[in-house]
Formats: sequence, structure tokens, C-alpha cells
Amino acid sequence: MADPKEIVTKEKLDDAEARWSTVPAWEKRRRGSNQSQDRAAATRPEINYAREHSPEFEEIKTRVHRELIDRLDLNTLTERQDDGAVDEVRGIVRTLISEETAPLNLEERELIVELVLNEVFGLGPLEPLLQDAEVSDILVNTCDNVFVERNGRISKTNVRFRDNDHLLQVIDRIVSAVGRRIDDQSPMVDARLSDGSRVNAIVPPLSIDGPHLSIRKFRNDALSAADLIRSGALTEDMHEFIEGCVKARLNVLISGGTGAGKTTLLNVMSEAIPANERIVTIEDSAELQLRQPHVVRLETRPPNVEGSGQVTQRQLTINALRMRPDRIILGEVRGAEAVDMMQAMNTGHDGSLTTLHANGPRDALSRLETLVSMAGLNIAEKAIREQIASAIDLVIHVARLSDGTRRVTTISEIVGMEGQVVSMQELFAFERDGIDEAGAVVGRFTATGIRPKYAERLREYGVQLGESLFSNLGGYRAADFETSGGGVR
Repeated sequence: MADPKEIVTKEKLDDAEARWSTVPAWEKRRRGSNQSQDRAAATRPEINYAREHSPEFEEIKTRVHRELIDRLDLNTLTERQDDGAVDEVRGIVRTLISEETAPLNLEERELIVELVLNEVFGLGPLEPLLQDAEVSDILVNTCDNVFVERNGRISKTNVRFRDNDHLLQVIDRIVSAVGRRIDDQSPMVDARLSDGSRVNAIVPPLSIDGPHLSIRKFRNDALSAADLIRSGALTEDMHEFIEGCVKARLNVLISGGTGAGKTTLLNVMSEAIPANERIVTIEDSAELQLRQPHVVRLETRPPNVEGSGQVTQRQLTINALRMRPDRIILGEVRGAEAVDMMQAMNTGHDGSLTTLHANGPRDALSRLETLVSMAGLNIAEKAIREQIASAIDLVIHVARLSDGTRRVTTISEIVGMEGQVVSMQELFAFERDGIDEAGAVVGRFTATGIRPKYAERLREYGVQLGESLFSNLGGYRAADFETSGGGVR
């Protein structure tokens, strides 16, 4: 019998095909490049940034681009959904380059073609970085300082824009595609590329030195549990326990810092949700990639230029309760929606999952208490803590270590209240021993030897976990795993 997780309804396929048909040709080209970096590198010329940014080369590229604009209605071309638009422009650009008197070899001609296509159909100088599958974050600090994150480490690139006006044009192209604007009156904006990548931009007068742009790239190929285990983010035993907790419908809070891998772990955990359950996801920016057939995806909406029309996570959480969900997944709790999330967890919507920015499990509970108080309901501190102790069953903390790797550093369960304090006990931990000569973090995963309070509930849901799972992990060391992938990304 086929695995229920692999069953895809005809309606789902038709919906996916309909969405794909609306993706512009240049975006299809980018996504294909993301799926295979080697294939992408083989099909486009390697950009020589020293040559590209030379005054002569910049002048030729600008002149060709300007002549292209004079000849064609680029607005009509970029709105077309067929691959012929890219090929049509490519042919015209080659013709314009052949009319240039400057001596250019074949490689340089093709480079200019690629750069002009990036300006017309893509995001200019950033396009090669968006096509690079190893890049997870792109950070632009004004026109001539572009940084990327690869495998958890940030490094400066040779990419740069012609000037700050050129960077502003690219930012405006991104935000206008989602119906937003960025200018002196509205100098900050959050947006999303059509492939799901998160974008934040801030411009003068708020940013003193010039425009700043941050892009958190969206993976088309979501990491699996096997990927996390192989990269050393957690062990097989830890994953077996986490998977069992999801199947047993425990409410789980994932905590961690920015870029620690909270959403990635949330995606992996969601794989254990049965295919016959109705799942409602609520996010500020849609990132979750659930594979179940019965998923309702909700996303917040910012206010329009008049300052109205905003839809918050709290409003969506309240609305989700009326949609007959079996589980609610809140991408990240960051405001007053925390009180509604806990109410849902305490009123029959067990098995819900969410993430929270915090430095540790105990800090996560303190921050959750603060977020609940932001709802303005004047609830006593002890009552809030009792609600937390009743709603949350498990806290999983992930961290990005100094060597760039991401690991699950703590798995703790909440066992109740002791006086005024929420009582927790640690089940699994990553113990650090130091740093080796190469700068890699040395450590090992261990079990604390405490049997979880919810062991009986796990058995009731058919989850059989061996006694040895909680007594000893055999001293799994970080060096026992492949760390080139940077752990959780």
C-alpha cells in the first residue's frame, strides 16, 4: 500500500500546475539553477567581477542596456510567461553587442548578454548569488558591500552595484512586485520573492550610509530528517523521540536565535503528522513546506499605503480556531497571538507546533510569558505560568555554534509547576568540550538518563521507545557526523 504521505490529489496537482504557469520565465530559469548548482554553472558564463566592474566594461553594458530599452517595450516582455521572451531579448542583445566597436572576445560578449538579461529579467548583480545553491543569505550594505552566508559562515563577495541608485532600482523592483513601495515616506519594507525568499530593505533617511537589503533564500529542496542526522544537527535517537512526540500529539515549542534552524526543524518535525489530519499553518512570511495533502496555509498582511488593511498573526490564529483544524502550526510566535496559541493548545488542539526566538529553554518560557502579557488581558503572572505549564509539553532548543554549524542543543519537557516556577527537566543535551585547531566545535550528544513524563502517553499512541534511548546515547561526538553542510540550515 502506498504511503499516505506520498498520495497527492488531482486537485493538488492541478493547483501546483496553475501556480507554476504564472511564474515568469526568468524565475523558472532561476529555480532550475537552484535545483542544480553544477548544471547552472555549466549553462551560464562565470562572471569575472574585476572585469565586469571595470569602467570600459560597465560603459558597454550600460550602453547596450539603454539601446535595448529604446528598441523594445520591456514592460510587456517581462510580463510574458513564456521562455521565448528571454530568448528574444538574448538575440537582440547579441545583435547590439556585435555593433559595438570595442574589442570583445566571445566570453566577454556572452558575459554582457548574461548581465543585461539579469538587469532586465532578474535582480541585476544579485542574480548569480540567487542562483548559487550554497548561499543561504545575501546581505547588501550599500552599493559596494555585498556579503553572503555559506554553510553558516558570512563572507564578503566581489559583487557590487553601479551606485546606490542602481541598488534602489533593484529594491524597488522587488517590493513593487508584491504591491509595496519604498521611499522617504515608507523607508522600511518586508517582502517576499516569488520563490518564497524573505526580503527586508531599509533606505535613507533611516539607513545613514545608503540602502540596505537582506535576502533569506528559500530552499526548493527542503532538508529531511536524514539530512539533519547526517550533518550532525541531532542523532537518530533524538529524532526518534521527537518524531514520537509529534505522533503522540504533544505541543512542542522550538526556541533558538536568528538563523539557528528553527523553521528547518519545524519542517522536519511536520513530516511525522499523519496524512489524514487537517493542518492550518500561520506565518508572517510563508516558509513551511508541508507535504501532507490537507494543509491550509495562512499568511499575515501588512498595512497598505494608507495604513489600513493589516491582518495580524493574532487575527489569523483566532480565525484558524473556526476552521476545524486538527493541528495548528504557528511559524513564529512574536506578539499577542501567544495567548490565543496557548488557549488553542489547552482546548483540544493538541499536537500544535510553534517557534520562538530565545537564548535557551528557560529564556523561551520567560519570553513566552512576556508575549502573553502583551495581549493586555491583565492576567496574573502565576496564571500565565500555569497556562504555559499546561499548554507546552516539550521545548527543543537549537543554536548556531561558533563554527557555523546548527545543532539541537537541548530537548526538555515541562513537568508542571513548583510554587511560582514552571518546572522543566532536560532529556537530551549537546555538551561542548571546546574548539579544535580547525575552529570546529568539539562536543557530544548525551541523554540525561531521565525517563520522560510522557512515556505512557507515547505508548498509548503506539510509539515504542527502548529503555536505552534515555539512558545513554553512546557518547555521539560532533566529529562522528558530516559537518560540511553546516548542520541545520
